[in-house]
Amino acid sequence: MKKRFVLILCCAMVSLSLTASAEKIRDAKKIVALLKKSRAYCEDAAENRIDNSALAITRSWDHQMVRSAVVNNGKQTIYVNNIVLFEIDGSVLDSNSQIYGEGFQMLSQTGGSLGHPQNIGGYTDEGHYKVVGPHHMPTAYGMFNLTLPGGECLMLAFSSCQRFMGRISFSANKIIVSVDVEHLKLAPGQRVELEDFMALAGTDKNLLYDELTQQIALKHPPIFGKQVPTGWCSWYCYGPSVSQKDIRENMLGFAAKLPAVKYIQIDDGFQPYMGDWLDENPRYGSLESTLAEIRNAGFTPAIWLAPFIAEKKSKLFTEHPDWFVKDSTGQPLNSATVGFGGWRNGPWYVLDGTNPHAQEYLKYVVRTMREKWGVQYFKLDANYWGAIHKGVHYDANATRIEAYRAGMKAILEACDSNTVILGCNNPIWPSLGLITACRTSNDVSRDWNSFQATARENLMRSWQNGKLWYNDPDCLVLGPNGESGTELTANEFLFHATVVHAVGGLMLLGDKYASLSEKQFDIIRKQLPPAGKSARFTSDKFETGSMDMGAEQYYYFLNWDDSKPVSLKIKLKSKSSLENYWLGTDLGVHDGTYQVKDLPPHSALLIKAKTIN
Repeated sequence: MKKRFVLILCCAMVSLSLTASAEKIRDAKKIVALLKKSRAYCEDAAENRIDNSALAITRSWDHQMVRSAVVNNGKQTIYVNNIVLFEIDGSVLDSNSQIYGEGFQMLSQTGGSLGHPQNIGGYTDEGHYKVVGPHHMPTAYGMFNLTLPGGECLMLAFSSCQRFMGRISFSANKIIVSVDVEHLKLAPGQRVELEDFMALAGTDKNLLYDELTQQIALKHPPIFGKQVPTGWCSWYCYGPSVSQKDIRENMLGFAAKLPAVKYIQIDDGFQPYMGDWLDENPRYGSLESTLAEIRNAGFTPAIWLAPFIAEKKSKLFTEHPDWFVKDSTGQPLNSATVGFGGWRNGPWYVLDGTNPHAQEYLKYVVRTMREKWGVQYFKLDANYWGAIHKGVHYDANATRIEAYRAGMKAILEACDSNTVILGCNNPIWPSLGLITACRTSNDVSRDWNSFQATARENLMRSWQNGKLWYNDPDCLVLGPNGESGTELTANEFLFHATVVHAVGGLMLLGDKYASLSEKQFDIIRKQLPPAGKSARFTSDKFETGSMDMGAEQYYYFLNWDDSKPVSLKIKLKSKSSLENYWLGTDLGVHDGTYQVKDLPPHSALLIKAKTIN
C-alpha cells in the first residue's frame, strides 16, 4: 500500500510539472512583472558571480524606464566585468516566440524564434567579429523584441549608450539583461551610473519603436537636418579602381540629367594607404582637384573615409604608432588577433579615440577636407574598429564605447551643422547622437540574393529612419554593370527600387550615368526627394505596407517567393484614386480593402493613392 501511494504521488507530481511547463506566459506585462522581481548581480572577468555584500546594484523604475547604478559600499577596491540587471527563466516563455535583436555592429542582426534564432546579416558579431555575448549566449545589443504567440510584444531596450554597452542575451532557457562594464574598477564608496533601460509591452510594435526612439532622443538628440541626402556613389561602378576620369564623366552626365542630385561621393580608392587620407595616390591623382571640379559643376563634394583604421604601410602608422590602441604587451593592437582584421590591405590597426594626438589628427583630416576642399558629406566606414574589444587605451579608465564616442566627437568638432556624417560598418548603439545617417544593410550587389537579403536587413531597421538618423539602404542600382547583374529581371530591379522607396532614407545612385536608360531615369526621379520617413508594414514578412504622407499615401506589395505568384491585400486609409507608381497607369477609384492578385515571384508593386474628399 505504501509503494502504491508513492507511485501515485510521483505520477501526480509529473502531471503537475508537465502542466506547469505547458503554461507559457502570453501577456507581455506579466513578463515585465517578472523582470521587476528578478535579482540583479555582478560577474567577474571569468563570468562567475561576485559574492560580496559590499557590492550593491540599485534599480529605480519610473513607469517603463529603469535607471540603475552599481555601488561599492566596502573598504576595498572591487573589479566588475558584467552587471546582470534582470534575468527571466525561459520556462515561462514560449520558444516559438518571434524575435528581433540588433547587432553590436551594423552587419549583424538576429531574427527567427527564441528557440531557433537565425542570423539576418551575413557578418555576425560572434562569428565574424568575435564579439561574444555573456556565457556565449546569442546576444542582442541595445534592443531586443519578443513577439509572443498571441501577438503581444515585449521590447527590452537600452535608451542610452554613453559609456557602457547594454546587452540582452537569450535562449529557450533564459533571458539575461546585462551591462558590459569592461573590467570596471570600483573604488571604496564609488557609485557608477549605468545605461538607461526600458521594458515596453503592447500589441503594436511600431508604437513601441516610437516610444523607444523618443526616449533615446532625450539622451542622444538626433543631429540630422531637414533635407534627406541624395547623390551618386562611385563604389558600385568602379570599386577601389575609381579614377578622376570616371568621376568627371558621371558628374557631368548627372549635372545635365538630374540636377536634383546634390552630392557626388568618391569612395574607397583615392588614398595611397588606409590612414593617409590627405596624401596623393599616384594612380588616382589629385583628390583636391577632383573635389574642386565637383564644386564647379554645381554639386557638393562627398568622400569616403575609414577614420579609425590604418594599414601597416601607412605613414600615419609608421610615424605615430603611439596614437593607436595597444594590446596587453603595450604594442599596437593587430585587429586580426581579436576579431576581423579588415577587408583590404589588412591587418588594420586602430586609432585610439581617447588619445589627444589621435583626436587632433581626426580633426585635421576632416577640417582640411571640409574647409579647404569643400567636402560636406563624409561616409565614415569601418567605424566598428573604433570600438574594438580587448584593447588598451591611452585613457586607461575609458571603455571601448567611450573611446569610440570620443573619436567621433572629435570628428564632429571639425564639422558644421550642414555636414552629413554617414556611419557605415559602425557600432549601432554607440553611434547614437553622433551621426546624421546610418547604413542599415550590407553592401548591395546586382543579384537577387543580395536584393532580398539587403531588403530584409533594411526593412527590419526602418523604424530608425527619421527618428534616430536617416537610414541609408545603400545605393539604388537599376541595371547591370558589365557582367554583374545581367541575369536579373526587370521585376527584380523594381523590387529593389520599391524597397529603397519604402525605406525613405538616403537615396544614392550606384549606376554609371551612361548605362541608364530614360525609363530608369524616370524611376530615379520618382525616388526624389526621399520621404524622410519609412513605410510601416503589417508584419515582419514585409509583404504589405503603407506610408502616409497626408493627402497622399503609398502602398507597397512585395512577393519574396522564388516560384509562386501571391495575392495580397491592404486596407486603404480612405477612398482614393490609385496609380501604379512606377508605370504611371491609372488603377481607378477604390475604398476599403484593395487586393493585388497574382503578383509574380521576385516582384513588387508600388501604388500611389490620392485621397478623394
